[in-house]
Amino acid sequence: MAAGPTRQERGSRQERVIRRRRTARLAAVQALYQAEISSTEPDKVALEFLQHRLADDLDGLTLGEIDQQLFLDVFRGTHATRKELDDMLTAVIAEDWRVERLDSMLRHILRAAAWELSYQPQAPAKVVVAEYVGLAHDFFDQREPGMANGMLNRIARELRPEEFTAARRTGRFHRCAANST
Repeated sequence: MAAGPTRQERGSRQERVIRRRRTARLAAVQALYQAEISSTEPDKVALEFLQHRLADDLDGLTLGEIDQQLFLDVFRGTHATRKELDDMLTAVIAEDWRVERLDSMLRHILRAAAWELSYQPQAPAKVVVAEYVGLAHDFFDQREPGMANGMLNRIARELRPEEFTAARRTGRFHRCAANST
């Protein structure tokens, strides 16, 4: 009887899955940006990314190693629901800001994250927020990542409050308070 995968093999497999999903998110955001600046049909942009850009190297990540389904879902879903997503972003942006005023790449990062929080409930909200805030850090080094973190956390807590209340209930401080009575 053959032994199952070792802990190291399982870990490296899980790391590959995480890397493929992160790269899919990066590619989706870049494809959204390309579709906007080139005014190219979204399906043509997606096809170009899948057929011609998979060998490209983006910040040390090879696009060939992406979760293609996640890429397509995020790209197509975000593009199709831009108005709805912008309304969501408008609800959480600072009073003196407008979504249109945001840097184009930041706007695409925020839209893609909001789409995933809205339409991909199997992806934990905290993971989605962390991934897209990480992308904001990849593109910006000033206040934009902090702005993205604040806006996405507000959207995540609004859309998926159960993920945050459940985390609080099982947190270390809650148990301590319960044990002190």
